[in-house]
Amino acid sequence: MEKYVQELRGRIKWLILIRLLVALPLIVAIVLFQIDHEISYKIKFSILLWSVFTLLLLSFLYAVALVRLKGRRGHVAISYLQIVIDTFLVSGIIYLTGGFYSFFQFLYFVIIIYTSMLLLKQGSLVMASVCSVEYGILIDLEYYGIIHPLGFEGELLAAEFVWSIVFYKILFTMICCFAVAILSSLLAIEIIKARKELHDMEDHIKRVEKMAAVGEMAAGLAHEIKNPLASLSGAIQLMKDDAHYHPDTNRLMKIALREADRLSALLNDFLMFARPKAGNPVPLRVDKALAEILDLFENEPGLKEKISLKRIFFPDAFIEIDQGHLHQVIWNLLMNAAQAIGHSGEITVKMEAVSSNELRIGVSDNGCGIAAENLKSIFDPFFTTKKKGVGLGLSIVHRLLESYGSRIDVESEVGQGTAFTLCFKRLHSIHGNKN
Repeated sequence: MEKYVQELRGRIKWLILIRLLVALPLIVAIVLFQIDHEISYKIKFSILLWSVFTLLLLSFLYAVALVRLKGRRGHVAISYLQIVIDTFLVSGIIYLTGGFYSFFQFLYFVIIIYTSMLLLKQGSLVMASVCSVEYGILIDLEYYGIIHPLGFEGELLAAEFVWSIVFYKILFTMICCFAVAILSSLLAIEIIKARKELHDMEDHIKRVEKMAAVGEMAAGLAHEIKNPLASLSGAIQLMKDDAHYHPDTNRLMKIALREADRLSALLNDFLMFARPKAGNPVPLRVDKALAEILDLFENEPGLKEKISLKRIFFPDAFIEIDQGHLHQVIWNLLMNAAQAIGHSGEITVKMEAVSSNELRIGVSDNGCGIAAENLKSIFDPFFTTKKKGVGLGLSIVHRLLESYGSRIDVESEVGQGTAFTLCFKRLHSIHGNKN
């Protein structure tokens, strides 16, 4: 939600600036258009001044309001307010430049296009409706002689209008408004998706480069520690077996052996991060493999009572990966999700076919979420906000996926939950094992 507000806030700033840059030459064009008609220069000049003043005043008020606004509702409200006022300004421009015969109705399409960039499909459809209604009312009032475009009173009379032509022009403008709304909103959504993909890919590349450097150093260091640790553990075991029984000595040696085993397990995890084992990648049927993992997870002690699992699968989708590695990746994400949930909550595991070449697996929860300042560090080795744990789980997940040319993305908001997305290359032709 916070990310959406920041993006919307940035687009509103650009809208305020662009409106000023576009409006000034547009007003000049309107005045030049009116030179061919019998309007005094004094009226033209006053219209120009008042138009510029109005735009400057509105832009100032929008900017002041934007500084004071907080939250999604406020930003959406100021967006709608600006756009609705813009539609009235465009209707005024059409009225001043000939009404029915004005060619400035294309400005409605401009409004709908930038609405789609701000408020996406819903907002653009709302504004298409507003523009259609305003234009229809304007032309109807002109047709029935209630209003006359400024300076055109003697040229455009109600008698000159043919109702069928008026009807078809209004209908054509309405169809164009909604067509522009649908097409521009679809394009805006695709642009947002492309930007998100690019941002996620950039983050992934940065993490890969960082982990590659750390991994090379870590692998050598882990091996150097592991060998003397094994010798130390063996020596303590021999001393324990040979030493005369003494309660205190025996207890201390048990502690030393236990801590040596714990350190050895940590080093194994660290080596898994530094240099993941190649495994045995085979074509796996994703829905079946996920179902087996989730069935095991549901039977974990203490989880069934507080966790509700939601599965969104589809059949006949295959990826190539070691089954043990996939189990390790999904299990780690499921356990993290369970730990993020308090007394009760829901975990959703979802398969999604983005294209014929890409398959995504999403693991999301409605738990406590991750703070924005921690989000970029969660894949770093030994980074953790938990009271227990060493912070290698997500680092290992990232390295395992990287070894298969896959990636992991994350979105989170404090108090709302976290969503991890695994991106895999989807197989088209299946050979060998079809687990």
